Amino acid sequence: MWDWILYIILPLAGLTLGWIIRWLWARFQLTASEQRAERVKQDAIKEAEAKKKEILLEAKDQIIRERNQQERETRERRAELQRYERRVVQKEETIDKKIDQIERTEQGLAEKERSLQARDDVLNKEEERYRAELERISGLTVDEAKALIIQDLENDAKHDAQTVINKIEQEASITAEKKARDILLSTIQRLATEVAGDVTITSVTLPNDEMKGRIIGREGRNIRTLETLTGVDIIIDDTPEAVVISCFDPVRREIAKQAMERLIVDGRIHPARIEEIVTKVSRDISQKIFEEGEKVLYDVGIHNISQDAIRALGRLYFRTSYGQNVLYHSKEVAIIAGMLAAEIGANRDLAKRAALLHDIGKGAETDSDQNHAEIGMDMARKMGEDPRILNAIGSHHNDIEPSCIESVIVQIADAISAARPGARKETLDNYVNRLENLENIAGGFTGVDKAFAIQAGRELRIIVNNEAVNDEQSRELAKSIARKIESDLRYPGRIKVTIIRETRIVEYAR
Repeated sequence: MWDWILYIILPLAGLTLGWIIRWLWARFQLTASEQRAERVKQDAIKEAEAKKKEILLEAKDQIIRERNQQERETRERRAELQRYERRVVQKEETIDKKIDQIERTEQGLAEKERSLQARDDVLNKEEERYRAELERISGLTVDEAKALIIQDLENDAKHDAQTVINKIEQEASITAEKKARDILLSTIQRLATEVAGDVTITSVTLPNDEMKGRIIGREGRNIRTLETLTGVDIIIDDTPEAVVISCFDPVRREIAKQAMERLIVDGRIHPARIEEIVTKVSRDISQKIFEEGEKVLYDVGIHNISQDAIRALGRLYFRTSYGQNVLYHSKEVAIIAGMLAAEIGANRDLAKRAALLHDIGKGAETDSDQNHAEIGMDMARKMGEDPRILNAIGSHHNDIEPSCIESVIVQIADAISAARPGARKETLDNYVNRLENLENIAGGFTGVDKAFAIQAGRELRIIVNNEAVNDEQSRELAKSIARKIESDLRYPGRIKVTIIRETRIVEYAR
């Protein structure tokens, strides 16, 4: 019984005690949580108050800094305004001083103007008096004197104008003659006929007169073969140990000359051998033409040119004009044109290229009736050259109007190359006589001590006696000598007359 009671009471007591302990523990936990919440609340309040104090302090510091910055800017603006005020005051003072100075200057100028006016009145009166005195002494009025002076000036002008006209006519006559010769020679070289001349023959030296018979061959077969293959005329006459080759084409003439020289050295002269030698020489000459063209292009520094243009240039190696090699002349013109273009700022490469090709028509193999400038234009057009180069080629002898500065440069360079002393045939005796005549003309005038012809006769330098000739007389002397040269001598271009007058004092220290 009791056991059963114990089994009931003890679990109930345990449950009651557990519930009480759980309630007490929950109560304890609640109290602890409330305490922690209170502490957190107090800490938050303290932290908020600290943050509030910190924000207030930062705001106060910012206000103080902004106030200080504003006060500093205010002080700076006030100082800048004070500086501006001082500058304005200084400028006003400077302007006042300048105004005073200008007023004083105006007063001085007014006084000077009055003085100059008075002096001008006096000078006008003196001028009238002198004029009246001059009219009385000369017996001429002012209008008569003016008319006399104008008449003298008019006579001098007419004389100078006539001198210029005579000189232009003389130069035109010389130029026309030279151009006509050039045109004729170029035409003859391009068109072969049965006429021979001095510029179209070449002499081949023979080891003996027996070689003439071997060159002629049986019934003339050798000479006919050589003439047929080369297109030349071989003249065998009574001239000892020499055969003359005649042809207007210098290339064919050169082929025939070299072929004959090789045949003479080889000794085997018959139609088959002649044909073989002529073929070899033709190849060699063709190669030489190409090499000469390439060489001149390399020398002047021109590239990107067609094979046809190179061969046309190479053919100029065998052409001459007044004794001047046309290829060397073209090279010289290209160099001069490049220099001129570089000096004046023109297209240097274009000027050099146009100058090198300006006489390319002289090497053309054609029977056309066009002149070499027109033929050169057609050749350059087919080669795809620049239109400015075509114009330069066509206008270098004024056949057409120049359209660019490079065309004018080519004209000038061509004239310089042709007129250069020694470039074309001129006998030494004529050249020396012309220089001697220049010096003799100057020496015939009074007051001339020494006279020197320099710059290949393009300048006459004269030293005069400073005691016998003054400065004004030197000018008149130069004019007189120039007129004497114009009337007595024939010369290309123009001659510069330079008078040198100096005072030289010599003393010796003993």
